[in-house]
Amino acid sequence: MQNTTNTLGIDFGTSNSAAGICVNGQPFLIELEAGEQTLPTSVFFDFDTRKTTFGTPANRALINGSDGRYMRSLKSVLGTSIMHEPRRMMGETITFVDIIARFLKALKTRAEETCHTEFPYALSGRPVHFHSNDAQRDVQALRDLQQCYERAGFRDVTFLNEPEAAALAAGPLPDKSLNLIVDIGGGTSDFTVFRTHGEDTEIIASYGVRIGGTNFDKSISFDHIMPLFGRGTQIRKELGAELLTAPNALFQDLATWEKIPFLYTAETRRNVEQLIRVGVDPHLFERLQTILTDELGHDLAFTIERAKIETNKAERDATPIDLGLIERGLTATLNGENLSASLHDHAKAIGETATETLRMAQLETDQIDTIIFVGGSSLMSAVQSELTARFPNATQKHQSAFTGIVEGLALASAHTA
Repeated sequence: MQNTTNTLGIDFGTSNSAAGICVNGQPFLIELEAGEQTLPTSVFFDFDTRKTTFGTPANRALINGSDGRYMRSLKSVLGTSIMHEPRRMMGETITFVDIIARFLKALKTRAEETCHTEFPYALSGRPVHFHSNDAQRDVQALRDLQQCYERAGFRDVTFLNEPEAAALAAGPLPDKSLNLIVDIGGGTSDFTVFRTHGEDTEIIASYGVRIGGTNFDKSISFDHIMPLFGRGTQIRKELGAELLTAPNALFQDLATWEKIPFLYTAETRRNVEQLIRVGVDPHLFERLQTILTDELGHDLAFTIERAKIETNKAERDATPIDLGLIERGLTATLNGENLSASLHDHAKAIGETATETLRMAQLETDQIDTIIFVGGSSLMSAVQSELTARFPNATQKHQSAFTGIVEGLALASAHTA
């Protein structure tokens, strides 16, 4: 077994990350945790032990109720104003650049220990667009990510569009066929049209949109769970008898993975106390108060994510959502119909982005021979139904949902100096 390069291929994902190298012309995926080729992109600052954990131990610390601060969806922060804001954490001042760099450093160290070699260089996947509706943020996000890699100890980093990496690992496909990668990850949806030439891959066009699995979770939460905590209910004005609808901003943030840690503040708690005082049904806001006081936002998000996955399975008509951690006996139900309703606009936008990718390639939908689905969120039936309707004649192929991109990055790393 011979590794031909000292470049580490890294898929830094919104929900999960992976790493690989090229060995004897084949992708070799590195175990980043015992028996696992993917690492949850999670960080936990343990206030008792004063240690920082990553991946499954970070998730476990949250589930076990350890005292600390949990963070997930770090990739979604790239390019935003909070990326470089200093904050105090366990006695030191750090930014999200530091937090992401430490996660990447942990990944680098584990890969080096497993492979018994140093990796001074990285070939990193990147979405086609980090921020599809903001060109300035899009550029800044790549700068941020490069800074994170440098601070993690890599001498240099090269970037490759994630769907293009997946295209490199998509074979075998018929020679001269036209194919479409559909990569739906945790934070973005990316597309690449490519043509095969024997063992070579010709990239024709790539495009993307900032919609992914965390957006799905947010819509489900906002539509079906947040009303249990006061969203859409009425509050009284401080003066007069007029009734108003409770403001949505707090519920939007509570339903957004990367914004949850910033809700545990004195100001937010005061705002909720105000809602309890003026709420027509104050008990709903008291549930909201429990979430913030006990810092249960991420527990709630994980519960919703699991319900989404279970409901998406063909054999599950409806999934009960146990919210007993917030209030004894509190439950909700997610079924196929309301799941589809919550994801409808997202799926439509994803389909329109796929169509735009073909327009950029100057191709018609009936010219696509094969659609290759990659990314965990590509498994959602709403996404697959939308793409099937737009490409009814294309053969569908399902690449490894969670490792398709890193396999391509591992292959490409052999040609990266």
